[in-house]
Amino acid sequence: MSEHLRTQIDQEFELFTRRNFESPTSCRNLDQIRFYVHELCLKIDELESRFHYVPHNAFTLLAQYNACQNNMSHVDFRDL
Repeated sequence: MSEHLRTQIDQEFELFTRRNFESPTSCRNLDQIRFYVHELCLKIDELESRFHYVPHNAFTLLAQYNACQNNMSHVDFRDL
């Protein structure tokens, strides 16, 4: 894969996430985060199958959503 194609995929992914996702810290409930995690996983699978390449930012964003999800889940259990 050429460096130009990787750069183009990175830019398109960045644009896609800015248009369709809220930042993980802006999410207010578990359902919202779970939706974004699901959609992000679908996008990662699509990029992997089409290009055999996934931008590093995709995994970073997924980790941020997972961290927020874990924090919210922890708060829910703590309040029990």
